[in-house]
Amino acid sequence: MRVLITGGSGFVGQRLCQQLLAQGHEVQVVSRTPHQVRDRLPKACDIRDSAQAFMDTPPEVLINLAGESIAAKRWSDSQKETLIRSRVDSTQQLITLCEQLEANGQALPSVMISGSAMGYYGDQGDKVVDETTSPNDEFAHRLCAQWEAAAKPIEAMGVRLAILRIGLVLEAGGGTLQKMLPPFKLGLGGRFGSGKQFMPWIHRDDLVAAIMFLMNESTLSGAFNGSAPHPVTNAEFTKTLAKQLHRPAVFPVPAFVLKAGFGEMSQLLLTGADMRPARLIEAGFTFQYPTLDKALEAIL
Repeated sequence: MRVLITGGSGFVGQRLCQQLLAQGHEVQVVSRTPHQVRDRLPKACDIRDSAQAFMDTPPEVLINLAGESIAAKRWSDSQKETLIRSRVDSTQQLITLCEQLEANGQALPSVMISGSAMGYYGDQGDKVVDETTSPNDEFAHRLCAQWEAAAKPIEAMGVRLAILRIGLVLEAGGGTLQKMLPPFKLGLGGRFGSGKQFMPWIHRDDLVAAIMFLMNESTLSGAFNGSAPHPVTNAEFTKTLAKQLHRPAVFPVPAFVLKAGFGEMSQLLLTGADMRPARLIEAGFTFQYPTLDKALEAIL
């Protein structure tokens, strides 16, 4: 199948492109700067600067992963708008592509898998969270809700829509561990605040497998939690990571320090949700790395 990906040059997208090509699919990637991302992607990828540029070779599957890093900068009003726009605009590009294909009498994609994040639920304390849990209204939730809403119009065109609310992605060379590993390797790691906040996580290979599972299972639609079945608290994550590195983790970062340094964005570090992938498990998806110790052992 022809699979069009937004965010294909990112940490998850790169591995997804590799796996799709290995299974014989054609991969189309949207990037505003095709010449800059060419070296990060397999040569077989067809990279163009907009979704509309693929009108001549209409995709059969849409995978929407684009969006500026939520933790790149402090959340000023302008940065919040940038975070929202980066997600909504890329999603709207795909909707517009489908509208144009429909207007031309061309075949529409069969499915769109659209990214979202664990932030959809906001701070849930120690409550077990599945796809039916009501969100806590805060910026992370509003960001994800607008992102998800931007994808909904595609359903009216008869395209199956699966939304994947993604946890912290773990693998070497990027993602969550990229910033955490240096201090932990020096024995300077520690919990954030009380350490009681939950950290839903997923190994990158399991996330890519989940995306392809949703792509291939034609009966699955709606929201799915993209995280491992055994989330951990920040304290447990800290302890497990330090153990894998054979280092102590005795330098906790007080909540007031994080709030002073990051402002409202500190919520990402100090709050969380005990998010479980109930619908993926119910659908028969199997995780290669269900527990954190197994995932970190494979990575490190």
